[in-house]
Amino acid sequence: QVQLVESGGGLVQAGGSLRLSCVASGRISSFNVMGWYRQATGNERELVARINSGGTTNYADSVKGRFTITRDSAKNTVYLQMNSLKPEDTAVYYCKVETFFPRYDYWGQGTQVTVSS
Repeated sequence: QVQLVESGGGLVQAGGSLRLSCVASGRISSFNVMGWYRQATGNERELVARINSGGTTNYADSVKGRFTITRDSAKNTVYLQMNSLKPEDTAVYYCKVETFFPRYDYWGQGTQVTVSS
């Protein structure tokens, strides 16, 4: 049974920083993509950033230059460093791990990030 546990969310003023962490426990293929998604109230869930096993990353345009995704594959952990936060970054942030052999998506329970103006 694979479980994802996120941490690091909270309340921060605009311009501040937060660092999210997500630890995957259980047996999980080392060939995977780890990522962060977010869902603001009334909106659909959207991609924030993804990183594959080789370290290749991709970001939503809205966070490029402000957010950085990294991973420690030995610890099955993915991080999201969020700088220069804006009120529009307010959302529940979810960790996702995609495996390919077999193909499956695992989701965390979400962590709230609130940016005050």
